[in-house]
Amino acid sequence: MNEWLLFDPLFRVPFLVGLLLAAGLSLIGALLRMRNEWLAALGLSQIAAAGGMIAAFLHLPALVGAFGAAGVAILVRSALPKVGNSHYAVMILLGWSAVLLLGSFMNHGRTIGESLLLGQLYFTYTPHLLGAAALLLLAVALFPWLSPRLLVARFFPDYHAANRMRVWPYRVAFALLTLLGAVFGTISIGAFPAFAMIFVPPWVGFVLVDGWARSVVISVFIGVISYVAAFVLALLLDLPFGPVLVALLVLTGALRFLTALRRRNVELSGDDTQMNYLAPPTDSQA
Repeated sequence: MNEWLLFDPLFRVPFLVGLLLAAGLSLIGALLRMRNEWLAALGLSQIAAAGGMIAAFLHLPALVGAFGAAGVAILVRSALPKVGNSHYAVMILLGWSAVLLLGSFMNHGRTIGESLLLGQLYFTYTPHLLGAAALLLLAVALFPWLSPRLLVARFFPDYHAANRMRVWPYRVAFALLTLLGAVFGTISIGAFPAFAMIFVPPWVGFVLVDGWARSVVISVFIGVISYVAAFVLALLLDLPFGPVLVALLVLTGALRFLTALRRRNVELSGDDTQMNYLAPPTDSQA
C-alpha cells in the first residue's frame, strides 16, 4: 500500500487532468450515445493513437500527429454521404494496425504504442491540464446550444430541411468537440480508457433515470466517481491506471442489470408509479 502517494505533489496535475477529462468525456459521450454514434469515439481515439505514433516516428510532438490524423479522419467522414458504425470499425482496425506496425520500426516503439493505447496519465503535465480544462469548458459552453439541435436531428431528421435551417454549424461544432475529446483523451489517458469514459457512463446512466437532462447529469456523475475511485485504487495497489479505470467503469454496468431487474419486478407487481421513474429516456438511447 502506498497511501502517501495520494498526497504527493507529483500526482496533483495528473489527478486534475483526469478529473477534468472524466467530466468532459462523459458529457461528450452522452451526446454521442444519444445520436447512436458512440463507436466514433473509439475509432477516432485509435486514429489519434496512430497519429501519435507517426509523430513519434518523425520526431514531432505526439499531440501534433494525433490532431492531424484525427482531423483527416473527420474530414473523410464528413465527405461520405452516410456514415455508420461500419466506417468507425474500419477506423478502429486501421488505427490499431498502424500503431503496432509503426512501433515495430522504432526504438521503444512498443512502449510508446502501449502508452497511447492504454494511457500515460501519470506523465501528464501543465499543457495536458490546460487542454483538459479547455475541453471541459468548451463542452459545457456548447452543450446548451448543441443539445436541442442534436436531439431534433436525431428524432426528427427532416425538421431542419423542411424549415430550411442550416445544419452545418452544429454538425461542425459537434465534430470538432468529438475530435478534441478523442485526441486529448488518447494523449492523456489512452485510447481505450478514453473510449470507456465516453461509452460506459451514458450507457449506464441512460437507464437509471428518465429525462434527457437527468440522464446527462447521472452520466457525468458516474464518470467522475469511477475516475476518482480508479485513481485512488491504482496508486494504493500499485496498478496501471488505465486497466483499473476500464474495469471499474465496466463494473458500473451492474447498475443496468439491477435497474432492469427492479423494473421487471415493478411490472409484475403492477405498480405503475415506479415505472415512470425507472424508464430510460428512449429505447434507442439505452
